[in-house]
Amino acid sequence: MQHNTGIDLSVENYGNVKKNRYAYAALPWGATEPHNYHLPYLTDCYIAYAIAKDAAEKTFSRYAVRGMVLPFVALGSQNPGQRDLPFCIHARYETQKSILTDIVSSLNNQGIKTLIILNGHGGNHFKNMIRDLTIDFPQMLIANCDVFNVEPQTGYFENPDDHAGEMETSVIMHYYPELVDLSAAGKGTLKPFSAKSLNEKTGWIPRDWSKVSDDTGIGNPEKSSADKGKRYAEVVSDKIAEFFKDLSGRNIYDS
Repeated sequence: MQHNTGIDLSVENYGNVKKNRYAYAALPWGATEPHNYHLPYLTDCYIAYAIAKDAAEKTFSRYAVRGMVLPFVALGSQNPGQRDLPFCIHARYETQKSILTDIVSSLNNQGIKTLIILNGHGGNHFKNMIRDLTIDFPQMLIANCDVFNVEPQTGYFENPDDHAGEMETSVIMHYYPELVDLSAAGKGTLKPFSAKSLNEKTGWIPRDWSKVSDDTGIGNPEKSSADKGKRYAEVVSDKIAEFFKDLSGRNIYDS
């Protein structure tokens, strides 16, 4: 997809940017972690970033609302067992909050008062950070969107995806096919807890990744396809485009 100038900061220059006004900034946020044997470490970042760009383009073309997609943040919160694997980077809550605070402070100073986080990593949780930052920067509207929860997987994919399974593989095959080697993929078989109450989600503990997965994946990617990924990503980016538009108006409590 061709993107209009002034929407993707990773390729833009100040000469273009200074000519435009921006109603919001979108911040893709992922992680650096293994994704089975067939997907890149930055899978969560690439998915959040690609969908953010598509959504920003749709918001501009459909609603005449211009936003800026910021470069993705690749520092995610990791589970025990996962962070022990080579080059898996664990970012603490305090680290993530410091990064987010600096971004919010910068945008607030520049008069860009709406920031939307596009979260692509299930281990990241921003709600408490956003509550704190809304107190510290009361003029800012800060929102979070978990990209993987925008649209249910049912009807698009045959095997449920928890991590590096059919959904993520299909979406990466759509956007970045050169980064996928499906022939190398493991089965992504989940080894459940021995405790029934944990499997039924009566309560929660972080999963030890070394005990729940042999190949770091949870979800079988064997039936992935670029067509499935495209169909899913189109719906997700449509919904997020409307979200961008709605928050850019900032009158979110008006009937």
